[in-house]
Amino acid sequence: MNKGLLKGKKGIIFGALNDKSIAWHVALKAWQNGAELVLTNSPVAVRMGTINELAKITSSRVIVADATSMIDIDKLIAESMEVFGGRFDFILHSIGMSPNVRKDIPYENTSYENMLKTFDISALSFHRVLQTAYKYDAINPWGSVVALSYVAAQRTLAGYNDMGDAKALLESIARSFGYIYGRDRKVRINTISQSPTPTTAGSGIHGFDSLVDFSDRMSPLGNATAEECADYCIALFSDLTRKVTMQNLFHDGGFSSMGMSQRAIEQYQKSFDECDCDEK
Repeated sequence: MNKGLLKGKKGIIFGALNDKSIAWHVALKAWQNGAELVLTNSPVAVRMGTINELAKITSSRVIVADATSMIDIDKLIAESMEVFGGRFDFILHSIGMSPNVRKDIPYENTSYENMLKTFDISALSFHRVLQTAYKYDAINPWGSVVALSYVAAQRTLAGYNDMGDAKALLESIARSFGYIYGRDRKVRINTISQSPTPTTAGSGIHGFDSLVDFSDRMSPLGNATAEECADYCIALFSDLTRKVTMQNLFHDGGFSSMGMSQRAIEQYQKSFDECDCDEK
């Protein structure tokens, strides 16, 4: 990786809770590549997490903001422009949470109040950020906005619950705003569909360890790590991807293109071989 790929660029990183967070690794990589950063998370996440340690490492400013609050997002964008002395170049949206998942409420018995919170936090927050940045003309021409998604936006995965719906909405927002922002300001907007990654939030999904194992067996290159996802984000923030926009980009070792791998077949067959039932 060219250590000066983001030299002179400035950006906002949403969602760095601790060193397990993809956003944490993106912030480190961006800083190592020469970027100046503002870090942000919700008040609860800032209290519970270690974002201030990351801020010290990267010489960054922390601005607390609830991504479901238009007032907070407005304040965040305005204060970030003051910190940067004007417009900036990139944003990472790494925010997702489902009360239904946390409370183990199955999809078929969903709480609609919880589902609306899932959409608000995990997808509509992205629209708020884009709308506010657009209003302030906060992003430089050829700037880049990236949001983290997952293949459950296209395929049903047991246990992922209403987060799959939220990710589908997130990707749709990226396309809709990608057209407007690209047309008017030459700003690109993309989502990255990352492998299942053992973050604090991801690990709360029912059957997550099995999901990680299955995905790794299915992917010819294996699961992509948080650090590898950070490398991909840096490439999308850089000038090397100036004409990439409105895309959902799979960063999953090939999982999204697979039907069944040899490793998965062998593991599946093993479960039959070990079965002592009469009918296998």
